[in-house]
Amino acid sequence: MLKSMTGYGRAEATIGNKKFTVEIKSLNSKQLDLYVKMPSVYKEKELGLRSTLSKELERGKVELSVYYDSTGEEKKSVINKSLVEAYHRDFKAAAELIGQENVDFMSLIMRIPDVMKAEKAELDISEWNGVMKLVHQALIEIQDYRSVEGEKVEQEFKERIANILNYQSEVQEPVERRLTKIKDRIKNNLEDVIDSDKIDSNRFEQELVFFLEKLDISEENSRLKSNCDYFLEVLGGPNSEGKKLGFIAQEIGREINTMGSKANDAEVQRLVVKMKDELEKIKEQILNAL
Repeated sequence: MLKSMTGYGRAEATIGNKKFTVEIKSLNSKQLDLYVKMPSVYKEKELGLRSTLSKELERGKVELSVYYDSTGEEKKSVINKSLVEAYHRDFKAAAELIGQENVDFMSLIMRIPDVMKAEKAELDISEWNGVMKLVHQALIEIQDYRSVEGEKVEQEFKERIANILNYQSEVQEPVERRLTKIKDRIKNNLEDVIDSDKIDSNRFEQELVFFLEKLDISEENSRLKSNCDYFLEVLGGPNSEGKKLGFIAQEIGREINTMGSKANDAEVQRLVVKMKDELEKIKEQILNAL
């Protein structure tokens, strides 16, 4: 089953006094390009988190965001009490020395650097386990999103492969007429410069067969049909194999291009252009297939 690399998943819940939100976004990329954005207190868990995302999402440009809003009191910093006490003692002694009284020492002390210091947050394992539950919920959402988008792309692939095969079947009739036209044109051109009674019929037929073999596209037709069938076979398999589909599309393109170079007929060339157009649209979508 084909999956798209484009996806979005979101999960949120209140854990303790914090409302957490986890978002996962993905776009197409040749490899896994993973970006993680979350509070620094969880950094020690990032390696395991990346491993989980790599296993689940495989490929794509993936961005994971974890953030929260506090729903209650959250202490951000603490007062360095010993430092406040030391400054207060020194300020009071200096004020007494110069005869100053009723001085607001605290307003001065609280402006001094290092009096207020940030409280180092510690990892809460139960909180982290709750965050990981949200990550897994978001992963389920993004996988569902990728599957839905993949079904749309899969249907489009089937339609475009069917179009290529229809155009290929239309090629057969003008190809057969082309041989007759080429034979008549060569013979008429030859008779313009050489009398017909002087033409060696056997030699003419040999040279004509040799020339027409160069324009024969029967092998290309056979390989094109085989590659299209293989494309549909891989497309209908149990796994999403975008890279393999890309390789098969290259082989389909090679056969179509060879048919075009051997066309030597306006109608055949027109059908080849239509096949190329369908294939290009397939290649554009393959870039987004997982």
